[in-house]
Amino acid sequence: MDRKWIGVAISVVLAALGTFVLVQYVNGADDRALEGQETVDVLVVSDTIPRGSSIAEVGARVEKKQVPVTAQAVGSVGTLSGLQGTVTAVDLVPGEQVLASRFITPQQFVEQEKYELPEDLLAVTLSLSPERAVGGELEPGDLVAVVASFAPFTIDGAEPSDAQLTEEEIAALAALPQTPNSSGIILHKAIVTNIQVEELPVEGSEESADLQGVELAPTGNLLVTLATTAPYVEKIVFTAEWGTVWLAIEGKISAEDLDQVQTRLLVYRHLEGE
Repeated sequence: MDRKWIGVAISVVLAALGTFVLVQYVNGADDRALEGQETVDVLVVSDTIPRGSSIAEVGARVEKKQVPVTAQAVGSVGTLSGLQGTVTAVDLVPGEQVLASRFITPQQFVEQEKYELPEDLLAVTLSLSPERAVGGELEPGDLVAVVASFAPFTIDGAEPSDAQLTEEEIAALAALPQTPNSSGIILHKAIVTNIQVEELPVEGSEESADLQGVELAPTGNLLVTLATTAPYVEKIVFTAEWGTVWLAIEGKISAEDLDQVQTRLLVYRHLEGE
């Protein structure tokens, strides 16, 4: 009987030892996978973080991990120090890297909560550099004019085939008439429904800007969401794909009857009454 219990005890000990060795091997798998690679520290969400959460709440639900530089998400952060005073703009889910663009000021969050998209409108998001989006001064609820700019394109130009074009064909395409460079307002009073910043200013630069009495512009592109009707969503998307988009803040009663597509010739003409 004693031998039987001794055997059982030995089996239990061996099983526990095997489990311990296996756990240690699995825990070291990440370290072995990173050997020889350049790594960077990033914060990763460990538990669901609801939108509107403070930095203190975020800090309790994230963990720092090392990932290969090639796997680092654009705009990810390794510390929350540069995000103090902000809240999460969207829900953060376990496994995703913490991105600076997911955070906004409490005031922006309140303004977003107040705004509701009208049921008869569609929303479309544009990625714009700060100078094309009024320097990042847009807020939800603002009304903007959408300006489209296009480089010249060939009128009735044939699409090149997969076969290599001959010199004569290239010359023929080059000889076709082209449109001039053009810019013009394609939409008035589109509603800004949301603003996201791709990259926050460099840590410490805000204090320098305050001392100089200037406002700090966003570092990366802005994701600007506009609400308008379906036909204008199509115009905006086409312009974003094949031209460039500029936004201009306008008042509720700004004039809309003076719009004129601008070319180089018209830019140099004096306006009526001048």
